[in-house]
Amino acid sequence: MEHTVTGLPAERRPGCPFDPPSELVEAREHGPISRYVFPDGHRGWLVTGYDLVRSVLADPRFSSRKEFMLHHPYIDYSGVETVPPAGPGEFILMDDPRHSRYRKPLMGKFTVRRMRLLTERIEQITAEHLDAMEKTGPPADLVTAFAKPIPAVVICELLGVPYEDRGSFQENIDKFLNGETSDEDLFAAYTATQGYLAELVASKRAAPTDDVLSDLTDGDLTDEELRGMSLILLAAGLDTTANMLALGTFALLRDPEQLAAWRADPALTDGAVEELLRYLTVAKMFMRTALEDVELGGRIIEAGTTVVLSNHAANRDPERFTDPHVLDLRRREGGHVAFGHGVHQCLGQQLARVEMRVAFPALLNRFPSLRLAVPAEEVALRPEVADIFGVKNLPVTWDA
Repeated sequence: MEHTVTGLPAERRPGCPFDPPSELVEAREHGPISRYVFPDGHRGWLVTGYDLVRSVLADPRFSSRKEFMLHHPYIDYSGVETVPPAGPGEFILMDDPRHSRYRKPLMGKFTVRRMRLLTERIEQITAEHLDAMEKTGPPADLVTAFAKPIPAVVICELLGVPYEDRGSFQENIDKFLNGETSDEDLFAAYTATQGYLAELVASKRAAPTDDVLSDLTDGDLTDEELRGMSLILLAAGLDTTANMLALGTFALLRDPEQLAAWRADPALTDGAVEELLRYLTVAKMFMRTALEDVELGGRIIEAGTTVVLSNHAANRDPERFTDPHVLDLRRREGGHVAFGHGVHQCLGQQLARVEMRVAFPALLNRFPSLRLAVPAEEVALRPEVADIFGVKNLPVTWDA
């Protein structure tokens, strides 16, 4: 019998902020693919099995194009008849060959080797923010003192955004992605960001500096395309890593055994970062639209149907991971889909890994007595409707 899911909760269960909503877990228990009834009544599909999620992400018959995204798993888009296509440079909302036109010039900028060369600078940035935390003294909001500013400085330096402009960028990007911004404020943030990026691109063309955006001006990309690409890179580089650092610290503070194990054995770092990525999966869902009738998991996905891919449920699939709901920093099973899969797999994944490999151990070693300053149940979470899951703030304290 076909399992059907009607709507998903806007919040996670109290006391279980790191687990997918129970409806997703239950759906996967019925099989890797379920019918999903969107809030606007559209009958699509929900994919929760690891193998099927990877399959869809690698299949060009499923589109990422923005103009096909007429349905949202959490928001009622009734009455919306058309969605404009992605703007120039907004490559994550495009299919090939348009997608590759923008992605290819960036691929050489985010290689494993190049990102590792950044390690020393990331160590300096991290140490500066830990110094400031220590000087100010406890308590602190780890989100504003540590998790947000570190990736903000890193991605802005990579793109060549002047230091004094980073605060406003961080604030506007948060408005885009937190799931709680009004339409009016969202439009204002978008307009302000686009205006700033137009000025930034013009300045890089006139006087190139040693950064990614300046490098990109030495090609056939238009100013409008460069603005769109910059916005995508800033949003991805700021928000995902910031939420991994904050939510990851929250998870570690809730699991003293795993926290102690990492502190005792620095060699766990690479595996610990991968396990946190799998366990938390802050980029929790992707959507795709079938371009033609496709057989998937014994079902026929009709052309034009929207498919919701639950990366989080896939990363907790017991057919792929042993004891998937357990945070195990010594886990040897790799291959998570926290960064997606296929041609749209996260371009900045190596940068995110380096930032986490540096920041987590530095934080844990600097503050051996670090702990939550409020009961875990009082830590405010982003709503599920947010593109990236995480905490709004993380009050912590330590023995000064």
